[in-house]
Amino acid sequence: MTSAEDNEPDRESDDQLAAEYVLGVLSAQERQEAVRRLETDAAFASLVDGWEARLSPLASGYGEIEAPASVREALERRLFASTSATASVRPDVWSSLAFWRGLAAVAIAALALYIAVPLVNSPMPQPPMRLVASLSADGSDVKYLAVYDATQHTIDLSHVAGERAADKDFELWMIEGKNLPVSMGVIPAGSTVHVPVPPAAREKLAQGAVLAVSLEPAGGSPTGQPTGPVVAAGDLRNI
Repeated sequence: MTSAEDNEPDRESDDQLAAEYVLGVLSAQERQEAVRRLETDAAFASLVDGWEARLSPLASGYGEIEAPASVREALERRLFASTSATASVRPDVWSSLAFWRGLAAVAIAALALYIAVPLVNSPMPQPPMRLVASLSADGSDVKYLAVYDATQHTIDLSHVAGERAADKDFELWMIEGKNLPVSMGVIPAGSTVHVPVPPAAREKLAQGAVLAVSLEPAGGSPTGQPTGPVVAAGDLRNI
């Protein structure tokens, strides 16, 4: 019989996979595999639901961006250019689910074409840039998911696995190329924490630096550089 302890590493791996699925950082093949698991694995689907609930507050600071009126006009021109064609549709077609699904697909395709080849001179509003990283390391059970919000200038850390000792702290570092690590501060305890990013580090993070977590004495490194082992690290990637 398999013990609960034997199953724990698999659960942690599934938990991280679920989080990366919700963040949208999986490769196309990995995402397809995750979608198949969602359809057949209730436990994995529950993990995904949990991460959607935990990460959804990250979007609360952003309002909806309304597309310009020209988008609607362009769609109407493409979809309903011929009134005679519309008039020739039988009445029962308007109640057909297949018809509306097809119409929705056409609308989405038209919108995608509009975005790819702008029909107006004014640019579309751009969504705020966010970078994500999955932080882990061989031989360590510490795992974090990091989201750098370039608008709010914060790093949102979600604690996935691994505990610190009673007299130790985790400290977050930014590593740019071969330069010395720059401390982002001691990571507060909690499942989800927000770490402010100082102005000097914002541009470097936006260019895709590495984030790392080291195990330090209580209160953080006394030297300004990592003194303990690096227990988790990962590259920031654009989403």
